[in-house]
Amino acid sequence: MENAEQEFLDMVRAYERVIYKVCYLYTTPRATLNDLYQDVVLNLWKAFPKFRHECKMSTWVYRIALNTCISFIRKEKNIPEIVTLTQEADRSEEEDETEAMLRQLYRMINRLGELDKSITLLYLEEKSYEEIAEITGLTVTNVATRLSRIKEKLRKMNKEE
Repeated sequence: MENAEQEFLDMVRAYERVIYKVCYLYTTPRATLNDLYQDVVLNLWKAFPKFRHECKMSTWVYRIALNTCISFIRKEKNIPEIVTLTQEADRSEEEDETEAMLRQLYRMINRLGELDKSITLLYLEEKSYEEIAEITGLTVTNVATRLSRIKEKLRKMNKEE
């Protein structure tokens, strides 16, 4: 059993950044980053013995993280609110242009639906359409179509702001 525990801990360490990114995107006042992270790790632990290596470990981690966060939000029946990228960015009086653009992008992404938000996150993580399809359970064609529509939505939102 110790070997499985060590394997699990190594996996969590390897994908910690990925888990935090997914959780961050779904953070709300009632669903804090730490709460979501803890739920994801718990669900990964529960599912770890059943992982059969039929897909990439990263695909499996993304799928569980996204499903956990979406389920948490659905249970709370809470629409995700706009969150800032970092606390330091809030405190900083001189915000550089890149931070301002990232902040605006995250605000717009947070206005998307749950599935569109997930697809966008995976796209920003430079996942291929095939990987996004595998993680979300959509077809590759559907992923391409949705991404095209998401980009158009984001362009419209950007013009409105």
